[in-house]
Amino acid sequence: MKKVIFLLLLLVPSITFAYSTSATSAVLMDMDSNVVLYEKNAHNQRSVASISKIMTAIVAIESKDINDVVIVGDEIKKAYGSGVYITQGEEITLESLLYGLMLRSGNDASLAIAKYVGGNINDFVKMMNEKAVEIGMKDTVFNNPNGLDEAGGNLSTAYDMAILTSYAMKNDTYKKIVSTKKYTLKTNKNYYSWINKHKLLHRYNYITGGKTGFTDIAKRTLVT
Repeated sequence: MKKVIFLLLLLVPSITFAYSTSATSAVLMDMDSNVVLYEKNAHNQRSVASISKIMTAIVAIESKDINDVVIVGDEIKKAYGSGVYITQGEEITLESLLYGLMLRSGNDASLAIAKYVGGNINDFVKMMNEKAVEIGMKDTVFNNPNGLDEAGGNLSTAYDMAILTSYAMKNDTYKKIVSTKKYTLKTNKNYYSWINKHKLLHRYNYITGGKTGFTDIAKRTLVT
């Protein structure tokens, strides 16, 4: 990214380029240095929907062995919206749950992950908020592991989500998962084939990963 910016300045020194976006809030950040290159209402706190799952994923990856086998419990009965349709009693690795979380935005997967990693959903959410403080997300409050609007939803800013993604993308396991276009697996109960919902990953060669989101309150959200 730094080389591209340098070449633009070198080749057209007399021209000023202006970025613009129709988004309510946005930030363009250099992922290596966290230098902000463009911002629009970058510190406005708002509901962020399923891009919250970036935090769910990185907390799980840092807390447990992703090869652990998780037995899905009745926590998934509370899931609604987007899902990967795992079932109670199903045996599935934490790694596979993370693929379901990030490729298909599985709200059921988020609850299974939170229960396994945190012992219960509330304690996992505490872990999410502790990590947010640790990495400098000053305007972020997580209330659930999936980004749904329940309990006030998850509130953050474009800037904080960029800080989170910059942090997460330095983890090789996370980076591998979010860059995956298709993932298949077989469990004791089912066979799955998941295509990544992040359309830019399929259409633009330079995309290395990210996460999409949508709720009625948050509207469409994107980190890439």
